[in-house]
Amino acid sequence: MISIEPVRKQLRVQASQSRAFLVFTEQMSRWWPATHTLLKSPLKECIIEPRVGGRWYAVGEDGSTCETGYVIDWQPPQSLLLAWQINGAWQYDPALVTEVEIRFIAESATTTRIELEHRHLERMRDTAAAARSAVDSPGGWGAILERFRTFAEK
Repeated sequence: MISIEPVRKQLRVQASQSRAFLVFTEQMSRWWPATHTLLKSPLKECIIEPRVGGRWYAVGEDGSTCETGYVIDWQPPQSLLLAWQINGAWQYDPALVTEVEIRFIAESATTTRIELEHRHLERMRDTAAAARSAVDSPGGWGAILERFRTFAEK
């Protein structure tokens, strides 16, 4: 199997560690881009169930749902490890697991450094390189985290 370098992003938010974790996990519907969904219906909600094994999924305005993955590890407010089960053809694949780890590092009472790593992309096999380019592109994880920052700092 080929080796694909993980996608790593980092940013600082002017928010406490607990607020940053809460906005990321409980308020994802507020900041997740509506364009980043597999649903045929417009995106209404993005949900991470707050426990190991909890679902990570989207809900459309018509009530339809689409899985994104599940929670592998839940360590509030320090970290979150998610299974990303979207393949290189941008479809949910229950047999695929790449990992998205988000660390919330308190730098002060009001500043948190967010470190995101999307790894094991080689598991996407022949679509791995293209998928990595997409999630590392200007519209990928960097832009998503900037949207998160906007809401975390409110």
